[in-house]
Amino acid sequence: MSIPQKKTPMNSASGRGDYSASVPLSLIVPSDCGGERLDRILARLLPQHSRNRLQGWIRDGRVRLGSETLTETRRRLWGGETLVVDAVEEVCSESATAENIPLSVVYEDDSLLVIDKPAGLVVHPGNGNWNGTLLNALLHYSPALAAVPRGGIVHRLDKDTSGLLVVARTLAAQTDLVRQLQARTVKRRYRALVRGECERDGTVDAPIGRHPTQRTKMAVVRGGKPARTHYRILERFIGCTLVECALETGRTHQIRVHMASIGHPLVGDPVYGGGASRIPVGAVFHRQALHAWRLGLVHPVTGRTMQWTSPIPEDFAGLLDDLRAAAEAAQAAIDAAQADEFDDDWDESDGPQVFYVRGDEYEEYEEGEEGEEGEEGDYDEGCDVAGDEAEGADGEESFVEDDDEAFDELVSDDELLDECVDEGESAALTSLATEDDSAPSDGGALARKRSRRG
Repeated sequence: MSIPQKKTPMNSASGRGDYSASVPLSLIVPSDCGGERLDRILARLLPQHSRNRLQGWIRDGRVRLGSETLTETRRRLWGGETLVVDAVEEVCSESATAENIPLSVVYEDDSLLVIDKPAGLVVHPGNGNWNGTLLNALLHYSPALAAVPRGGIVHRLDKDTSGLLVVARTLAAQTDLVRQLQARTVKRRYRALVRGECERDGTVDAPIGRHPTQRTKMAVVRGGKPARTHYRILERFIGCTLVECALETGRTHQIRVHMASIGHPLVGDPVYGGGASRIPVGAVFHRQALHAWRLGLVHPVTGRTMQWTSPIPEDFAGLLDDLRAAAEAAQAAIDAAQADEFDDDWDESDGPQVFYVRGDEYEEYEEGEEGEEGEEGDYDEGCDVAGDEAEGADGEESFVEDDDEAFDELVSDDELLDECVDEGESAALTSLATEDDSAPSDGGALARKRSRRG
């Protein structure tokens, strides 16, 4: 079995990528650029190239001022000088060959390709992955990308991260997109499932660099490159939280490192999560639960703001469904336990309890208990009389305020009347008596009571 060999044709001066023959360019420094840095002047004169590429040319000794070779990017110029730049056309590495690998193309035109990358696909050839990468697939899909540095790839996604990324089809588009990334006008949103229950939305602002002892890992380190990640809570599960992350910078493994640094490693992350990255219940998720679901940018040619979205892939969506089902089952168990506890406290044989209040004291009666005078819980002699309702013979409620006979029966006892007056109920009796005066009656109950008290 043949073993793929690493092919790294290098430029002798720089040790960088593959280049075609250099093309000398003669450039005159504008007078209004006096005092500016060399790399910034070149970026203005050669806008089709990124500043990073131009800085590489300067360090490689490809920029001359007369007989002097300029190698310092911060060199200040006066203006009016003539520069000679050995411009080179960087091309895609010869180690990358076209391979017929299916691609999910979300959008394409003459300048851009937007790809929905599946989990498990390496973006660019590297150690242990010299074939079967996104670059190999792009060269098969669009052979013209061989003339664009890195096959037009402007940013990357980790091998086991799924979602959207943009590819430039021309050098000018690639340079413009790189500058947009530097200016943070490319908007990238990710969905991530993290361990633990996040309490609130937040921002992680911490520099990222190589791990001090494990060089294959990144870490939050003093002196690292500035990095900022915003996150907001979308959904909570048992022991896990679904969050949306927005990047202001694009450091290697940024979301994975930042979320692990605050105690919420991504579920399934084999590098930064360790054993704690597994979900509390269910099967093991064999990759980091991270998906680049939304991408927005300004089109490098038309200037239009564009945006694309990608649904969460099947394996990630299935994991979320399992977690939702577990959360619903747990909540149902809690509700059932609470209902059982409530039923234990309630004795249905006791029936509803009714409280009748008299003054500052109250007596408890149970529905269906016989009173002192009635057969089905009628009012006893000691209850309030003002505004009360009486039960009719047929069980229906009937008001007694305007019924002379009922009123006479209720207040016929002098002792009851005195007790009501003593308890401060005289106002209620006066109200009843006033309403009764308005109705014609021969020898009404109110007149009889007044004569008795007189």
